[in-house]
Amino acid sequence: MNVKRVLFGVFSCGVLWGALQVGAVASAADPQPPVKEPPVQEPTGQDWPTERANPQGTGAVAESLPAQLSEQWRYEAGEPIEATPVVVQGVVYVADVEGTVHAIDAQTGQRRWTSETEGGFLAPPAISGDTLVIGDYNGQVYALNVADGKQRWTFQTGGEINAGFAFFDGKVLIPSQDGNLYCLKTADGSKVWVYETTDQIQCSPTIAGSRTFLGGCDGQLHSVDLKTGKAVADPLPLEGPTLSTPAVMGKHAFLTTHGGLVKAFDWQANTALWQYADPQRNQEYRSSPAASDAAIVVSSQFRSVTALDPKTGEELWKKPLRRFAEASPVIAGEDVWIAATDGRLYRFALADGTLKSETEFRGSFLAPPAIVGQQLILANDDGVVIALGPAS
Repeated sequence: MNVKRVLFGVFSCGVLWGALQVGAVASAADPQPPVKEPPVQEPTGQDWPTERANPQGTGAVAESLPAQLSEQWRYEAGEPIEATPVVVQGVVYVADVEGTVHAIDAQTGQRRWTSETEGGFLAPPAISGDTLVIGDYNGQVYALNVADGKQRWTFQTGGEINAGFAFFDGKVLIPSQDGNLYCLKTADGSKVWVYETTDQIQCSPTIAGSRTFLGGCDGQLHSVDLKTGKAVADPLPLEGPTLSTPAVMGKHAFLTTHGGLVKAFDWQANTALWQYADPQRNQEYRSSPAASDAAIVVSSQFRSVTALDPKTGEELWKKPLRRFAEASPVIAGEDVWIAATDGRLYRFALADGTLKSETEFRGSFLAPPAIVGQQLILANDDGVVIALGPAS
């Protein structure tokens, strides 16, 4: 299933992007002056409630994991898992491609509950309060009670959902491959507003202040008012489609493009800051950046991981992988973690790219791990969830 999914996503992005370049123009709002936004809340590392750890989509937590990790438990879901686990208040939640959501005790690896649906999941769960929300490859959105997995409400979009969600002020943002970003009330699934783009959306929205940021196959970075669902300013051009969730730090946003660019923007001023292209070969990025004050880290389809200076885009270091990483990098304190398609889990030093460890598992990792406290949890396409923690 994964091969078909990846090929479809890339093909459709490329075809529709070409059509947009020839004949279509995206609608844009009138330019507005920069506004002062509230400061970004730093992740605590106590939970990993959404795909990229926090509303800003950084894929990073402040705490490093112990130097030595050992396997604590394994959980057999029985079906492939293609999306990252999420972890909230000591419970791990994963969703498999046959439509089952699994709740697992983070300490013991024992099943808490399972909830079966009619579709299948390529997207991860997302949790706010006592509600888990997830979308399937038929475009159906489900809200479940985190305590027992019982269904609360459903909502139908017009396209496949393979990206994560974001929450704000009692609402949830849902990207769909029908080209729309839906804002629903988390309590009952009622629609608040819909923001339309001109092509598929295959990345998660991120939030800073009163805005959400969204990339897509239309080759633009959208900035949308959370209250009204209207564009705050003209979408910023990306020079190609993106599958990347924007990572926001302060007033800057970072994302990758399928055509091999890493781009940085000042979203308050609505201007480009810098862009990076590998000087040795044209890369292809299908994953999202991990962002910290020390570095912006990206991984490519050509088996490399690169760290860039957040201020200038200068290459800090670049290291090879044995196989490409479909999963996005994650940062935990002083380390970068990469889960690769050959079942390897890499640990690089964030400062200089030194390879600290390389651990091989069976199966293939198609999604990044979740990191909570001193525990790393990841899942593979064999349907196995693995928890690593301090060596005893």
